[in-house]
Amino acid sequence: MILLLYILVGVSKGEEGSCCTADLSRESVVGKIEKSENLDRSFFYAEKKKNAGAALEKRRVRLNAGEFRMGSDRPKILGDGEGPSRLVRLSRGFEIDMYETTNEDFAEFIKVTGYETESERFGWSFVFHLELTEAIRNRIDQAVLGTEWWLPVNGSYWKEPQGPGSNVFKRGLGNAPVVQVSWNDALAYCHWIGGRLPTEAEWEYAARGYGGAAGHNSSTHDEYTKEEKKYNLQNNALFPWGNDLLFHNNSHRANIWQGDFPTLNTRQDGFAFVSPVGSFPPQTSTGIHDIIGNVWEWVNDWWYLPTENDAIFGLTDPKGPASGTEKLKKGGSFLCHRSYCYRYRVAARHKNTPDSATSNNGFRCVYDLPPHL
Repeated sequence: MILLLYILVGVSKGEEGSCCTADLSRESVVGKIEKSENLDRSFFYAEKKKNAGAALEKRRVRLNAGEFRMGSDRPKILGDGEGPSRLVRLSRGFEIDMYETTNEDFAEFIKVTGYETESERFGWSFVFHLELTEAIRNRIDQAVLGTEWWLPVNGSYWKEPQGPGSNVFKRGLGNAPVVQVSWNDALAYCHWIGGRLPTEAEWEYAARGYGGAAGHNSSTHDEYTKEEKKYNLQNNALFPWGNDLLFHNNSHRANIWQGDFPTLNTRQDGFAFVSPVGSFPPQTSTGIHDIIGNVWEWVNDWWYLPTENDAIFGLTDPKGPASGTEKLKKGGSFLCHRSYCYRYRVAARHKNTPDSATSNNGFRCVYDLPPHL
């Protein structure tokens, strides 16, 4: 019998109030972890990678500085701080990874630095129940009340995200997004590669297709029409391409859940769980892939709720509060469904503690440009 453990912050019920990840934290599973404050942080001072390499640099999209409306005045999940809509100015352009960081990317970081992720140090992390065999599920006697589909699995970490025997390279998933990485792990990788995690404002600016710089890896794909681009820029659409979830021919644009969550995924988009990066056409007019769906993406900001003053006065280069207990993440994942995690929208947002890791959470990096660019 599974022992149900109360999650510390609770999960709201209702059609759109809950999430495929809830507010999972390592403290949700009592007696299995040490406090993350005791873990060695010396890796943050490691020397940055000297040269990211031409191949990785070509996988970036350059975005110009600009203004946009962040958030929404029609929030779908009220407690998440999706609104109010506010005018935000980004004073400097930046580059952003075209794809989410992959297992192959992360493996190079591990090989060169010897870095050990927090899931390895803790000895476990959270795995979605259907990613496990029935035999493994039956051996696990703990879960989190309200999100019983998340199970703590000993030995799960980035290379074996579902536990021992689930090596991503042996399963041909080298080009899939790395998962089971905490916010701290993502920060360490981005620092090493010469970048950083995006702010929430930068992430949303990129996801809405703003800042397109002609000649710098901008998208030339026909699937993203001029009408869709114009609509999104003018109306802050639900998704990076507009308000229609599917293409005009009913094909899919993102890896999300179809069917009945959390028991049946009909895989109408072609995938039950994580998909290799680039499996779908670019989601933005600037050429960015998988910025919604596939895996959640950590951003740099501590969790906060926007205020009416933000809407009245606007913001320049917002970075969120100086401290907090939970970090923001954006974009939703392959587990998000309209009925139980409608967070695969650009304005949607969620949070987890910076040491938490799950089998549907990854990241991408951004890179500062010289002042004259």
